[in-house]
Amino acid sequence: MNLLLPFAVLFSSDKELINSIKNIFGFYPGNIFLYQLAFCHKSAAKEIVNGIKVSNERLEYLGDAVLSSIVADYLFKKFPYKEEGFLTEMRSRIVSRSQLNKLSIKLGLDKLVKSELFRKGYSKSLHGDAFEAFVGALYLDKGYNYTKKIILKRVIEVHFDIDKLENEDTNYKSQLIEWSQKEKIPVEFIVVDEVGNGYRKQYIVDVIIDEKVYSSGRDSSIKGAEQIAAGKALEKLSHGKKN
Repeated sequence: MNLLLPFAVLFSSDKELINSIKNIFGFYPGNIFLYQLAFCHKSAAKEIVNGIKVSNERLEYLGDAVLSSIVADYLFKKFPYKEEGFLTEMRSRIVSRSQLNKLSIKLGLDKLVKSELFRKGYSKSLHGDAFEAFVGALYLDKGYNYTKKIILKRVIEVHFDIDKLENEDTNYKSQLIEWSQKEKIPVEFIVVDEVGNGYRKQYIVDVIIDEKVYSSGRDSSIKGAEQIAAGKALEKLSHGKKN
């Protein structure tokens, strides 16, 4: 691809990456530079000219849209009589940051990511971001139909139990509020910080139980951060760790 020619000089042929992609997804990459870029986090971005750096952020943006489209089409056909609200909720569950993070690690993609954040002790959304960037790279390399085939056959049908996901109550905030009302113990959700900006902006939310900070969550949306924090709180409560 012509748009990657300025970057090609920065990368050498990567047989390990080629073999990893073949083993995980069952195909050989056409343009390896796309996949090398997909696993290059901005913290390890490559500088080309005049201070311009390249990372996987643009591919992540593209992959997010492609993945959402593939999942939407899959759910539309799998559940022909379900309403829009159900389909939207199911898509959100499949492509949620927590699901993609776990999926990426399960697939072994975390071992392919080049990042400086591990040294700094932060990698909360890095793996899910890399998976989306991979989808973007695959789309540019092989086209939409091929990408759809790989995602369905190698990811969704293998690593997602759709029936279980359908019946799973993932509204952790609602569950925590119900617990609060039952136990008559006050619970609050407070946005304590915002980091980054634009597409990369993230929110940090604390769960306050009985006037004490109990757990925290971090996500690209306040709602997502609340759910993560509530999920952590419920897990602690299930082990009897309120204090």
